[in-house]
Amino acid sequence: MTNPRRAARRRLTGLTGLTALLLLGACSGGSGGALGNVLGAVLGGGQGGQGGQVAGTVQGVNTQSQQIGLQTSDGQQVALLYDNNTKVVYQNQLYAVTNLERGDQVVARIQQTNDGGYYTDSLQVTQSVSTSGGATSGGGGSANVQTLQGTVRQIDRANGLFTLEGSNGAMVIVSLPYNVTRSDQTRFQNLRTGETVRLYGVFLNNSRVELRQFY
Repeated sequence: MTNPRRAARRRLTGLTGLTALLLLGACSGGSGGALGNVLGAVLGGGQGGQGGQVAGTVQGVNTQSQQIGLQTSDGQQVALLYDNNTKVVYQNQLYAVTNLERGDQVVARIQQTNDGGYYTDSLQVTQSVSTSGGATSGGGGSANVQTLQGTVRQIDRANGLFTLEGSNGAMVIVSLPYNVTRSDQTRFQNLRTGETVRLYGVFLNNSRVELRQFY
């Protein structure tokens, strides 16, 4: 069986930014940071294909390497592989992995792959950072809500995203929140490219906005 610690190092090379630093630090030196030690007890021996669950806080999502950075309750950093079949469940509704935010608390169903990595096919969000008032860049506090108006350019209905172009030509990606209302969900499903919309939203970063309400 491939050494889980070596496999974890290889799979972390694609991560960038703070998540990469955290994960690389967790897997370098010392048994306390080894991915195999973090999940070994959960998986009951680490044979390929075995499964279990791990709870933690989302540190980031890398869409290029298809990895989710997770910090467990005891402070360990782990990387979970995902694919197009991985589902995110929050309040009995399904979402895409790209809807996860740094600070979300989740319980991930995992299984060990044949090469010693770890894959998740399902994550249950137990607490959303947006609705808990967590401190993130452009977090969900009401004081950060802004009014936006623009033209819809692209729509990704599967992932709950659309691109909005402002009057100055600036483009932002608008994402639906976990707790989207039925009326806003219906409004999103009825969006058309080229349509002008107005909405309340919170900036998560310079190019990403989370919808609060259409108006």
